[in-house]
Amino acid sequence: MPATTQKTYLDPSTALNELKNYSRSDGLSVSQLMDSTVHGGLTYNDFLMLPGKIDFAAHEVVTESKITRNVVLKTPFMSSPMDTVTEVDMAISLALLGGIGVIHHNQSPVAQAAMVRAVKRHENGFITDPVVLSPEHLVEDVLDVKARLGFCGIPVTDTGALGGKLVGIVTSRDVQFQPAQSRLADVMTRDLVTALEGITLTEANDILRDSKKGKLPIVDTDGRLVSLLARSDLLKNQTYPLASKLPESKQLYSAAAIGTRPADRERLALLVEAGLDIVVLDSSQGNSIFQVDMIKWIKSTYPSLEVIAGNVVTREQAATLIAAGADGLRVGMGSGSICITQEVMAVGRPQATAVYAVSEFANKFGVPVIADGGVSNVGHIVKALALGAGAVMMGGLLAGTTEAPGEYFYHEGKRVKAYRGMGSLEAMEEGKTSASSSKANGPGTSKYPSPPSKSQSANHVHENAATTRYFSEASTVKVAQGVSGDVQDKGSVKDFLPYLHAGLQHSFQDIGVKNVKELREGVEEGRVRFELRTASAQVEGGVHGLNSYTKRLFAVI
Repeated sequence: MPATTQKTYLDPSTALNELKNYSRSDGLSVSQLMDSTVHGGLTYNDFLMLPGKIDFAAHEVVTESKITRNVVLKTPFMSSPMDTVTEVDMAISLALLGGIGVIHHNQSPVAQAAMVRAVKRHENGFITDPVVLSPEHLVEDVLDVKARLGFCGIPVTDTGALGGKLVGIVTSRDVQFQPAQSRLADVMTRDLVTALEGITLTEANDILRDSKKGKLPIVDTDGRLVSLLARSDLLKNQTYPLASKLPESKQLYSAAAIGTRPADRERLALLVEAGLDIVVLDSSQGNSIFQVDMIKWIKSTYPSLEVIAGNVVTREQAATLIAAGADGLRVGMGSGSICITQEVMAVGRPQATAVYAVSEFANKFGVPVIADGGVSNVGHIVKALALGAGAVMMGGLLAGTTEAPGEYFYHEGKRVKAYRGMGSLEAMEEGKTSASSSKANGPGTSKYPSPPSKSQSANHVHENAATTRYFSEASTVKVAQGVSGDVQDKGSVKDFLPYLHAGLQHSFQDIGVKNVKELREGVEEGRVRFELRTASAQVEGGVHGLNSYTKRLFAVI
């Protein structure tokens, strides 16, 4: 029997050098992956990112990125301007956790402005426009402020206005058990701790901490009130270190959506007066003369206001809006979980391909891209960032949380909340007369959130956001581009968003990058590699081969 020839192996110590003999790195570069002439349009599920080398801890990962030319978020999370997703509670919670919520405009302008104002008042550095009362105001006026705005630590000046001489402060303890008709002059606290105008925020916070007071009035040399500092904000700074704030005022960033109709210019005036920082032009197809004209008008009328335009899915669409002056672009058409635009209108683009194509072009001009739609897990967020997005906009992923509008109800034994596309017929009926609403929804329905303020909007017909986003108000026939449904209870955003953030950090660690900048550079230089997934590979990558299972996404320990 002939002797077998023993195979000679390479020296293990030369393994790293042996890699240099390969003509290319393992996997595909982003340009190879995203060649639509070869692979067609791709969704997030159609590919994976190959792992890199881990030489740092996950907590070292920084997820900071830009969503407009001048706005940077600590976490790349945005909530969609949908009436079953983003109102005050969602906008405040996301901003405190490092993201930003975009307040929907399927409501009256007054109601939407009130929501923007509530976000801006939630956390401040120096409050430069505090609520001020006079000694002649009554206890019932303080209670009214508390009911409307949620606080009652109110400075009292001789004129009842900012700039008047400070004579006292009234707190919840001062008015507790007092008759509603009592004058503030008789119940207010007169022994005050104050600070002089010109003090730094750090110095003022030190005084506030040491004085153990709830509010610190800032006065000029004549004792006139110029601003206010709140102890509650000092506590929020410790609890929410990633909060999205304006660098100058330390107020939370506030974003809201509008359309491109003439009435939206009046709406925007109210929003800007309320303190709006970012306006999102809400349109299913952003490449229109109406959006171009609106961008130009906004940039000339409110030059400091950041404008996010869209939606777009091609670089040709993007070029039009960038040339008009857009500060950011929203990418996505038909990729949302309740959006049927691609099915009904036969237009759109698979989301991964759309994000890559638009961001590759827009980033040449310093215009960040927001990936809107198609996100259902942490992995999708990482892929969107790798393809060039500065943030992801989420609808269905956040709709089931306690901060989303609407009430929970039970469906087939599960606790759920209503969720509807802004192109659904139900959304198009919002704000119409009760007769037309009852035809669409049936009598006595309470599945969808009510208008935020009955006194402001319930009895008024407002221009509907859904119809202005998709159709002319004069269109007789409305063709649905979205559906209505429900989503399972996800608990609080304050638990859910940290799970997304932690997942993002661990994913970055697996890829071998410490921040978004490194991720982008790695992708552009071909060091971060990709792999296509066949249908069988997608099945293999999910849960399979079990009789039953429970899929728990996170736990707060």
